[in-house]
Amino acid sequence: MDIPTCHADVSFRHASPADVDALPPVARRIFTETFGARFAGADFDAFCDAAYGPSGTMARDLVDPTIGWRIAEQAGVPVGYAKLRAWAGMPSEAGAMELQQIYVLSAWHGKGLAEALMHWAVGEALARGAPSLYLTVFDHNERAKRFYARHGFAEVGHCAFRLGDRVYDDRVWRKPLG
Repeated sequence: MDIPTCHADVSFRHASPADVDALPPVARRIFTETFGARFAGADFDAFCDAAYGPSGTMARDLVDPTIGWRIAEQAGVPVGYAKLRAWAGMPSEAGAMELQQIYVLSAWHGKGLAEALMHWAVGEALARGAPSLYLTVFDHNERAKRFYARHGFAEVGHCAFRLGDRVYDDRVWRKPLG
């Protein structure tokens, strides 16, 4: 598989617990750029605090050795990242992995960063012996769905995503590996 090329000023590396101060604020910014207009308000802020705050999910996951991380950065500052973990959703498939997050700051869209992060995720899942790679995507995120389809993912189901007291429809996508 050819490694995609991207902007010359961007480097890639594995994340570590030391990234707990730098990565969550950038992740929150990316999530807000992507979904803030649709979900703004107190519930959105509470969700972001729980995910990207100092004791949030991202901070906890950065110290979990079973979770794989890849950071794209320019001059030592994160501009995108990918997160890979064991798949625990439905449908059940032994050994499958989940590309739980793949995000790039909007200023970096179209510059090859997401391609490089996807290449890493597929390679890492293969190295871990995964038969498939899963992900979930918000049903109305057409840009993301086009990207995943280009990379061999296909919709195989749906699941619920809760933000505050509202429940939204996410789609489950799968890419067979092997």
